[in-house]
Amino acid sequence: MTLQICIACIIFLLLLVMFLSYKLYTFSIIILNIESAIERSLDILQERYSKMTEIVEKPVFFDSVEIRQVISDIKASREAVLLIANILTSDAELTNENEKEDEKSTYDN
Repeated sequence: MTLQICIACIIFLLLLVMFLSYKLYTFSIIILNIESAIERSLDILQERYSKMTEIVEKPVFFDSVEIRQVISDIKASREAVLLIANILTSDAELTNENEKEDEKSTYDN
């Protein structure tokens, strides 16, 4: 009787280990997919940020309220892109580099 209980417990535990291993594998695949998606998103954000920086640095010769508002919106969008990139990354070196660029652009304005 006790031998049968031990065998049943061992079989149950083996099935449980197999099930948990499968779940661990699926979760790790999900994490890897999310990581690659975040990396691609960061590449796109970096590209957009550099293009927005180029646009914002160009002098505006037309003194219209609408154009000034568009430039202001582009600056706000650029800051939002930078904020999103900083949130998605926890690397202190990248954050410090972006903060230095922000401080530099703030003093330039």
